[in-house]
Amino acid sequence: MTKATDIHHWRRGGAPRARRSHRTPWLAAAAALLAMAVASCARMGQPDGGWYDETPPRIVHTSPADKSTGVKTRKIRISFDEFIKLEDAASKVVVSPPQVETPEIKPAGKAIEVELKDTLRPGITYTIDFSDAITDNNEGNPMGNYTYSFSTGDRIDTLEVAGNVVDASNLEPIKGILVGLYDDLSDTAFTTKPLLRVARTDSRGRFVIKGVAPGSYRAYALQDADGNYLYNQKSEMLAFSRDTITPSCGPDIRQDTIWRDTLRIDSIIRTPYTHFYPDDIVLRAFTAPLTDRYLLKTEREKPEKIGIYFTYGSDTLPRMRGLNFNADSAFIVEPSEKRDTITYWLRDTALVNRDTLQYELTYMTTDTLGRLVSRTDTLEAMPRVPYERRMKQRMKELEDWQKEQEKAKKKGEPYDSVMPATPLKPTIKAGTLDPDRNVYIEMPSPLARCDTSAIHLYSKIDTLWYRSRFVFRPVPGKLRAYTLMAEWRPGVEYSLEIDSAAFEDIYGLVSDKYKSGIRVRAMDEYSSLTVNISGTRDTATIVQMLNSSDAVVKQVKAEGGMAEFFYVNPGKYYLRAFADANGNGKWDTGDYHAGLQPETVTYYPREIECKQKWDVTISWNMAALPGNRQKPLRITKQKPDKERKQRNRNADRARDLGIEYTTGK
Repeated sequence: MTKATDIHHWRRGGAPRARRSHRTPWLAAAAALLAMAVASCARMGQPDGGWYDETPPRIVHTSPADKSTGVKTRKIRISFDEFIKLEDAASKVVVSPPQVETPEIKPAGKAIEVELKDTLRPGITYTIDFSDAITDNNEGNPMGNYTYSFSTGDRIDTLEVAGNVVDASNLEPIKGILVGLYDDLSDTAFTTKPLLRVARTDSRGRFVIKGVAPGSYRAYALQDADGNYLYNQKSEMLAFSRDTITPSCGPDIRQDTIWRDTLRIDSIIRTPYTHFYPDDIVLRAFTAPLTDRYLLKTEREKPEKIGIYFTYGSDTLPRMRGLNFNADSAFIVEPSEKRDTITYWLRDTALVNRDTLQYELTYMTTDTLGRLVSRTDTLEAMPRVPYERRMKQRMKELEDWQKEQEKAKKKGEPYDSVMPATPLKPTIKAGTLDPDRNVYIEMPSPLARCDTSAIHLYSKIDTLWYRSRFVFRPVPGKLRAYTLMAEWRPGVEYSLEIDSAAFEDIYGLVSDKYKSGIRVRAMDEYSSLTVNISGTRDTATIVQMLNSSDAVVKQVKAEGGMAEFFYVNPGKYYLRAFADANGNGKWDTGDYHAGLQPETVTYYPREIECKQKWDVTISWNMAALPGNRQKPLRITKQKPDKERKQRNRNADRARDLGIEYTTGK
């Protein structure tokens, strides 16, 4: 076992050594003889080369010297006591202030050579943050985080600013995003000037900006797509804060725990250090809605419909004028929920069977100045499968059907003389149902007729079936979707029966007879969850129950500081809430140009288990933790990278040799 004093010595840089254990002498001797015998049988030639090198690279010289002032050269050389490797320098090494022209950073044997291509700015502190990119060449021992700095002026700035960047929509840590400071506190700085000092986040979303001069700053984050260190593209993820940062530092004490073993603490070492503030900045990053509207594509995937796809929706629907057909009343128009996809269903089967439809499409699009203007394009719509091939397929289907009927006739089995028409096949989501859900029905094409008298719902009480009342209505905003709503009683069995020809689409296809049992679960199979909310000033808060994939299972609006979830299936859940500022029931992103932050998202930091027959009640203080510490690690997709540690192969080797490995004097 390694002594606590030995561990302390190792932390201060002592060299490792092997020490004999206090075992019985003859046992130790036997172990040594056995080890030598095994080694001699397994390998011939050179004897064992000794212990592995577990010492990380050590800097022996820098030119110019680290933290030098008055530096004029753009070439830097950092020398080490052994050959080194520089891993993934393009993403791990960050130079600040940011460089317009990419610096040349390369390993050179026992050194790293850096050449800055930009002209040095006067009176500025430069930092080169190598993160954990430096390891030794042979064993891969990491040097640890290292930052080299120098100044072109007569002093070097040493203040630091630190914090975390999370995705505003789900509080996921964002890895590799650029974080920077401006001493220009105007709102236009982020869109007109490159960032003053920069850093990149690690796998935990953590950043540290070094070499900061005294003063007042604002912090920003940017997924810099074009490498110009300013926000000039709507597609770039960003974060901003209107808070002013004033860096400072002061003495502090860090406590390091020395463990005697896995259960017992040997001692606690109090180490003084310089604490830099602020170190708890949390930036919520988002991508602004891409409101620019362009025509992406048109397609006629099936003969009966034409799809028009835009990058963004519009309240004004496109106008279509037929060139080789009369487009008046020729279509049923189906816009998507966001109105960025418009489907034109052809009413007339003669047009459905026509291979080429030429038309003019007038629609709203964004011009070069960002304004919505009207534009007209001449387009063609052709189905993927031409009419002639479709007819051949139908003839083949008819021939195959006729052969099957002939075989049935010869065998004396029932047969048909007329091939039945293809039925309309609605998609009906029934089966097992929760009391707060309804039956959802989606049609494959727009309906011309819907006979609700042909729809029947029965409930089973004891052994008898009784008619149940229901409401059948279209889903708002969806042309082909319907909902069958009823008073679904827990523990009751239902039967949904639909007569044939209850539904007929615009092409004359009718539905078949349908029957399905619906089981509504009993109350004993459910749990319930009541959430008492505090620590928020938001008047409208939406609370979401999540599964282990961070997907929404249920959603309710908090009322009077309370959110209640009923009919909860047993399982383990998580909670997320957002401030519904505009009352639309969904989370909305931000807009930098409008000074609009994304709606605030909060996570309950622990897992919640709901069991059958349990009524669970929890209290949730939404202000108890900062945004970067709220989301439970189990549902966090961006996991922290494993820390690169020295390979402790000497300890394994000592164990194989039957001796104790220690790092004492």
